[in-house]
Amino acid sequence: MHPESGDLFANRADFRPLAERLRPQTLDDFVGQAHILGAQSALRQSIARGDLHSMILWGPPGCGKTTLASLLAVSGNYKLVKLSAVAIGVKEVRVQIEAAKKRADLFGQKTLLFLDEVHRFNKAQQDAFLPYIEDGTITFIGATTENPSFSLNNALLSRARTYVFKALDEQALKVLISKASQTLGLAIDDDSAGTLARLADGDGRQLLNLIETTASVQTVNGESFADALKQAVAHNLRRFDNRGDDFYDLISALHKSIRGSNPHAALYWFARMVDGGCDIHYLARRLTVIASEDIGNADPRALPLAMAGQKGISIWRKWSAIWRVRLKVTLAIWRTKRPCKTCATTLAIPCLITWSMPQPR
Repeated sequence: MHPESGDLFANRADFRPLAERLRPQTLDDFVGQAHILGAQSALRQSIARGDLHSMILWGPPGCGKTTLASLLAVSGNYKLVKLSAVAIGVKEVRVQIEAAKKRADLFGQKTLLFLDEVHRFNKAQQDAFLPYIEDGTITFIGATTENPSFSLNNALLSRARTYVFKALDEQALKVLISKASQTLGLAIDDDSAGTLARLADGDGRQLLNLIETTASVQTVNGESFADALKQAVAHNLRRFDNRGDDFYDLISALHKSIRGSNPHAALYWFARMVDGGCDIHYLARRLTVIASEDIGNADPRALPLAMAGQKGISIWRKWSAIWRVRLKVTLAIWRTKRPCKTCATTLAIPCLITWSMPQPR
């Protein structure tokens, strides 16, 4: 018990993750997404008028979708009901809708229903919200990391405005680093701050989790923050998904780099996909198609080289063979602009293999 306040729980430790402790309490504290929440933005003006509408928040993880929903509920004095499409079905949704009706009748309070991972609901399940959004029983906010045009039905999209969230930029991430360092009492140098921002890959939650982990290592070992960070980062998992938006964005970037005769960019996107865990068979097939359709007669040797790499994957299974295949496909990429017998190619291939090589099992 606290001797002054008499509160039994005043001295309890705060075991919440750092990301939860630093969650903004007001819209002015919100970091990033200025295109949505800027002073002159349509959404900010709607909030100021108290005219909150149903919406879909689409963006990568850790960019503030859940936080914004909580802040909108507070700003409009709504009862916030948080649900996750991963853990519930239509039955639970109907229970919450009935509760929203009673709340409105008895207390005159509006309900904001926030559904995380809304794309996990099938089209029939999404239809359960339609009449209650339309008659104002609930204000609906759905959060998704998938393209709403593909994962949500048109009827739901017509009743909710879609806002596209962006991954946090370096400036926003450094604001979070500053807040975290003040909260935890850390001394984070500029080089470490730059490393943290790069490793976070636009994900604020991942950034704060990494800082918290590094602080724990630093406390145990008594090292500098920079040395503790090296130990805390076992492997940088860049944002990548299997056949999702990120996947198609990356393969599109690879295609465009080759078509634009930019071998440096092509090598980067190729290595980025390999490093993210993309199936090397898929990449070999795509490069074969590119060599045939995009490079074509500009360099007739590109197609045999790409096909050799594809054939090697189907025959060889050892890691050393995979490295040789990567060397071949890297040469195929490089041939889009430069002859393969150059110093630049010689330097690029070992760097690519070293960076993107998976660990032997």
